Amino acid sequence: MSKFSELLKTPEPVLVDFSAEWCGPCKQLKPILEQLKSKIGDSAKIIKIDVDKNKALSEQFQIRSVPTLILFKGGKSVWRQSGVVPVNTLEGIIKQYV
Repeated sequence: MSKFSELLKTPEPVLVDFSAEWCGPCKQLKPILEQLKSKIGDSAKIIKIDVDKNKALSEQFQIRSVPTLILFKGGKSVWRQSGVVPVNTLEGIIKQYV
């Protein structure tokens, strides 16, 4: 089992940001995720995955556009959205699964 799939099975929710260095909206999302982390603390994990460096994961989760955010709870995908998402929206979604 990969380290990534083990990370997804933690009891707290895990928000995965599938992004790329060349992606403009991904750069817009970075300060939003930093703000989110300061709001939620340790109640959830936030992980960034570079789609160009992790092609197998990108294929496994059918990432067609970046940024794509997927929230996992207990190893299962419970929410997914592509594009830039406001911090308050993300905070509300994560709080549903904490």
